[in-house]
Amino acid sequence: MTVTGVIQAGGKSTRMGGEPKALMELGGKRIIERIVEVLGSLLPDLLIVTNTPDLYAFLGLPMVPDVFPDHGSLGGIYTGLKATKGEAAFTVACDMPFLKPEVVRLVVSRAGEADVVIPRVGDQYETLHALYAKACLPHMEAALQAKRLKVIGFFPQVKVLEIPEADVARLADPHVCF
Repeated sequence: MTVTGVIQAGGKSTRMGGEPKALMELGGKRIIERIVEVLGSLLPDLLIVTNTPDLYAFLGLPMVPDVFPDHGSLGGIYTGLKATKGEAAFTVACDMPFLKPEVVRLVVSRAGEADVVIPRVGDQYETLHALYAKACLPHMEAALQAKRLKVIGFFPQVKVLEIPEADVARLADPHVCF
């Protein structure tokens, strides 16, 4: 199964006073550059979902605007998945400085086993560190059109494979990498 890496950069940065966290430097690199480095080492295609392409043009990656603006994470996940060349998208937030290649590899390695492959830590799904297959698109679109914006809201309509916290913990500290 061909998987595209999708970086979600559509947030409004309200907690950061309007400054995108993705552009903050950590250890001499911008957070989004760290993410591009990790994903680019694992996946052949990358794209960014953003309504502010001027901020991320320096990365030289394809960018797409939200199909459903102001529809939260679900809108961004839908947009990225719809725009992918591949059969699935590994979706990650642009502000995850400690993205671990081992965890990405674990999730992506299970592509083809379900429509959604997603880590679960405690009772929390890591919706912006998950793989979504194109089969999810009609269910996501129906939820978005009905303004049901909870990412996991369409999960009952698709096959979901949970990656248990213990599996993630063998590779990285789940409380740091998410």
